[in-house]
Order: sequence, then structure tokens, then C-alpha cells
Amino acid sequence: MSTRDAVIVDAVRTPVGKRNGSLADRHAADLSAHVLKALVERKGIDPALIDDVIWGCVQQVGQQANNVGRMGVLAAGWPESVPATTIDRQCGSSQQSVHFAAAGLISGQYDVAVAGGVELMSAVPIGSSVKDPTLGESGGPLVAERYGVRFNQGVGAEMMVDKWGFSRTALDEFAAVSHAKLADATDAGRFEGQLAPVTLADGTVLAADEGLRRGTSVEKLAGLKPAFTADGSIHAGNSSQVSDGAAALLMMTSQKAAELGLTPIARIHTAVLAGDDPVMMLGAPIPATAKALKRSGLSIDDIGVFEVNEAFAPVPMAWLVETGADPGRLNPNGGAIAIGHPLGCSGARLMTTLVHHMRDNGIRYGLQTMCEGGGLANATIVELLAKD
Repeated sequence: MSTRDAVIVDAVRTPVGKRNGSLADRHAADLSAHVLKALVERKGIDPALIDDVIWGCVQQVGQQANNVGRMGVLAAGWPESVPATTIDRQCGSSQQSVHFAAAGLISGQYDVAVAGGVELMSAVPIGSSVKDPTLGESGGPLVAERYGVRFNQGVGAEMMVDKWGFSRTALDEFAAVSHAKLADATDAGRFEGQLAPVTLADGTVLAADEGLRRGTSVEKLAGLKPAFTADGSIHAGNSSQVSDGAAALLMMTSQKAAELGLTPIARIHTAVLAGDDPVMMLGAPIPATAKALKRSGLSIDDIGVFEVNEAFAPVPMAWLVETGADPGRLNPNGGAIAIGHPLGCSGARLMTTLVHHMRDNGIRYGLQTMCEGGGLANATIVELLAKD
């Protein structure tokens, strides 16, 4: 039997830029190149060793078209021999990149791979890839006929609020806590080991996530109007932010890491997928988590930290209710409500934050999951190998 495995040797990300913020004038290929170069420079490896770059991106039009992963490799100045592909599993695109890289390593197709992703939502807004806006995300007349409604994530979030009976106040409390966690993590320097600061055109350096709104409170959020339904509870303050960013992970087999003299941070323990109701759309992290735990043989209490993407506050809140997970282990450094959600980057951003947090705190198992357009979710369990 094969003893091949898939380990994460390093993980790096840009600070997440807010909409029309510091990263808005960057090209997606250039921002991709920024984290790719940082990744190999940190480990001192020759990029010619990389068998493939698997890159997530959701809106693959405009500057994000024509296989932006390959363009990022070329922009990084890497050898032309390094291949790349760009994939779309909606918000989970770069988490799927990690899954594909792991599969390639374990199967013997790769010895070294890079997984990651990018999204410049300031330049390529969500929905840019839909040629006919009357169809929305419905996928064509047969899907529209089957479900009878246009798919809309915000409306799906309102459906979750109704299904689980969350109050507007509870949603806003969750959002305010996300900002407070991010403020604590930023002030304590907990992201410094994972960030690749970006030097801007004016010579200043972006070295921290721009989405943080210090002093966010339930009282302040109460003044925001519902975004999707007139009497709803979902608004800009308890939803993920429109953002720009890129993130990348260097992955290889343990054997290759030993040959190169590198110490892995963590190994991919379990990687699964789940599908769920595409109309509510956002609930699939719940069955994905159950599937990951069953396949891994672990219990929810065995997992020391969870990264559940905060696409909207009811997503992780419902996940907590259904899984029985310890709320104190959820998104300990803040989530997408505060940090931001650059779609194709977010899976790799969460994984980067997860493995660094595990190493910094000696946590053996971590789990990441996120909702995705079409009612999908990835779930990944990683196991710590190296401690600070």
C-alpha cells in the first residue's frame, strides 16, 4: 500500500483589502504573483520543483480570465515549465484547490504543488460572469423550471434565519464579536507569520486587514437597513465584506519535505464534499462536517479549532447549533464579517489562518468548512505536525 501523504509546508496570504481600498488597483495576476513569490522565498525552494499550481477564482472574466493561475505563475517570474490551472467551486474554490493538490500528491501525480486563489472584487464584482442577469445563478431554464426561483445567497441567509429562529440582535452580536476577535488578533500580532505585506504605489505598506471596524457594536449595527428583504435581518454589517486578496499554500509529500529539509506544519487528514438545498444554498457545511467527522473517525470534541466561513452570520451560527461544537473554538481570530471574503481567495485564506493558529497554539486537529454557491460545501480536517 502507498504511504504517500499530503502536507502543508507553509501558507501565506495578503492582508485582505476592503472594497475600493488599497488593493483595488492591483491586477489579479500580479496579486497572485505576490503570494506565490513570498511562498517560495520563505522556504527557499526552487519554483521549478513545483508540479502544478491549482488556483481558485470565482469570477473568471476580465482580468481574472484566461487561467489567472497561469498568469500569476508567469507574473511571478517562475519558469515557464511550471503549469497552473484555475478552478471554480464558488466561494470554496481555493479550499477545493487544497483538496485537488492533496489528491494529486497522495495519488503520485505530484511531489510538490501549490494551492491557493485570488479575487479582486473591487475590479471584478460578484455576478460579473453572468451574461444574462435575468437568469441570475439559476444555471439555465431547466434549473429554473426545477426550482421555480432565482438563487440568491442573501435570500438564502434570510431562510436560515427563519429556519433556526435567530433574532436580529443575535446576528448582530455575532458580527460585533467577529470584529472584536479580529482587533485582538491584529493588536497581538497573531497574523504576522502568515501575512505577505503589500507595498503600495505611494510607498506605504498594507500590513493588516482593512475590513476591521473597531468599536462595532450591536447598537451601531441596529441602524443598518436589511439588504435582501424589506423586513429581513441580514444587512451589510452581519454579512461578509466585499474584498480583494490572494493566498497560497505550499504542499508536498512528507518524503519530499524531508528531502528538501523542510518541516511541515500540518497534514491533510480528511477532505470531503457535500451538497444540500441550492435555494437556501448556505447550509451544506453542516452535512459536510458530519461527513468529515464520520470519515475521519474523530468526534466534534476532538477538533481544537474551527474555521467556518462567515458568509453571513446565520451560517456559522446554524453550524454551531447542529454540530454542538464549542463556540469558543470557532473562528478565534475573527471571520469574513470582519476580515472580508475575497471569494476565490477565501478557502486558502481560511486554511492559512487555521494552520498558523494550530501551530502557534499546539492544537492537534483543526477543521475548515465553508458554504458555496449552488448549495455545496467543502470540509477539511488537518492534523498538526510541527509546533513552535
